[in-house]
Amino acid sequence: MRHVAFLLCAALLVGCPGCGPQPASTPPTTPVELAPPAAAETAPAAVPEPTPPATTAAATTAESATPALEAPSADGHNRLNSEEIEQGWLRLFDGDTLFGWKPNSDTNWHVDNGAIVADSDAKGLLVTTTRWANYELRCDFRVAAGGNSGVFLRTPLTPKSPVTDCYELNICDTHPEFKSASLVGRAQPTETVNADGEWHTFFVTVDGPKVTVQFDGKAVLSYDDTGEKTLTSGFIGLQMNGGKAEFRNVFLRPLGLTPLFDGTSLTGWKTVPGSQGKFDVEDGTIRGTGGRGFIETEKTAGNFVLQFDAITHGDALNSGVFFRAQPGTEKAPSNGYEFQIQSGIKNNDRNQPADFGTGAIFRRVAARRVVSSDREWFTATLVADGPHFTTWVNGIPVVDWTDTRPANDNPREGLRLEAGHLSLQGHDPTTNLQFRNLKWVQLP
Repeated sequence: MRHVAFLLCAALLVGCPGCGPQPASTPPTTPVELAPPAAAETAPAAVPEPTPPATTAAATTAESATPALEAPSADGHNRLNSEEIEQGWLRLFDGDTLFGWKPNSDTNWHVDNGAIVADSDAKGLLVTTTRWANYELRCDFRVAAGGNSGVFLRTPLTPKSPVTDCYELNICDTHPEFKSASLVGRAQPTETVNADGEWHTFFVTVDGPKVTVQFDGKAVLSYDDTGEKTLTSGFIGLQMNGGKAEFRNVFLRPLGLTPLFDGTSLTGWKTVPGSQGKFDVEDGTIRGTGGRGFIETEKTAGNFVLQFDAITHGDALNSGVFFRAQPGTEKAPSNGYEFQIQSGIKNNDRNQPADFGTGAIFRRVAARRVVSSDREWFTATLVADGPHFTTWVNGIPVVDWTDTRPANDNPREGLRLEAGHLSLQGHDPTTNLQFRNLKWVQLP
C-alpha cells in the first residue's frame, strides 16, 4: 500500500457516513475463506498458448480438497449468500485483510474482530484500489460517541473539497451544519439521524447524477447533482476524522451492465479463424467443447466491468476469458489479457493454485485463493481500468494487480490500454464448459 500525504480542507475533515445496502436480507452466510494476498507473479514478456497441466500427485481438483465454502464467521458478518452472489454483489472487504484498499495517510487502519478499524490521532481515508462509476453500496459502521467519520463516494485518493471532488456521506452527529447522513456541502437528510455509538447500516445508490441513501432501511436522502462538473466515477473511501471508527459488511453491486449474450444465439460473436473446438448455444448458455478455439465479441472495450457465470465439466479443466485482445487470427488467436479459469490446486490447499487459479490474470498474477470448483457454477467479476485489474470469484476478491510493463499493442508482451475484444477460450480436446449471464458496462 502507498502512503500519500493527506491534506484536506477544514470542510472535508468533517467526516462522512458508511455505505451500505441493507435489503431486508440477512447477512451472507457462505463464501470462501480468504488467505493473505499472494505475491504477484510476473512472466516473461512473450506468453505462449497454455498447455494442459501435467497430472501430479500434488495436484488435486478443488472439489476433492479443502471445502469450497468457508464456515460462517462467528457473528455472521462479511459474507454473501448464494442469492446475493448471483445478483452480482461483491465483497469490498474480505473480513480478514485490507486486500483491495490503500490509505492516504498514516492513520492506523487495521482489521479487528471482523471489522476495518481506525482509532489513531492521524486523520485520513482508506480508499479502494478499484474505481467505480454506478453502483449500489451497503456497509455497517460504528463510530464512537462524539466521533467524526464518513464514507466518500466517487472520490480521488486525496480529495480537497467535498463540494467539488467527491460526495462525502457524513457520520458526525455533532457537526454544526452537516450531520450524519448528509452529503457535506451538498444536501441534508430528510430527518435527523442519530448514528453515535452503535452499529448502523447505510444503503447507498450512486447512479448517474443521483445519490440516494437509506439509514437502517429507511430512505433519508435523495440528491441530484446539477453542478457544472458532475462526478462520474471514483474510488470509495472510509474516513477517520476523530474518535474510533469501524466498518464491516462492505458490499458493492455494479449497475448498468448490459448483456453480451442474448441467451438464444451467438449474435454479436464470431469464431476466430483456425478454431478446432466448437461453441454452441445450449439451454440459454454458450457451451464450448472439443479442441482449441475461440469466439470473440464484435464489440470492443478498454475500461469496463464484466460479470459472467461459468461451469467446467471435468477435473481441473482449463479455459479463460481474454480481454483487450487484438482481433483473433489463425496464427495469433488470443493476443489479450486472460482471466484464467482453472480450479486445480496443489497439496490439497486452495491457497496453492495448480495453474494460476480461476480469477488470475494468467501468467501475470495468480489468484490468492481458488474459490471455484469444477462441476459447480461460479460467478466472476473483472474490472479493467487503465493498467489496474481486479477480479472476484463468487463475490470474493482474488486479484488486485497493476500492469507496470512498458506499453505494447499486444498484452502478451506489455501494457495495453487500448480497447480490445473479449474472447472465450476452448483450451484443448478435454474442453467442456458453459458460460451464461455475460454482461458488461464500460467505465467513464
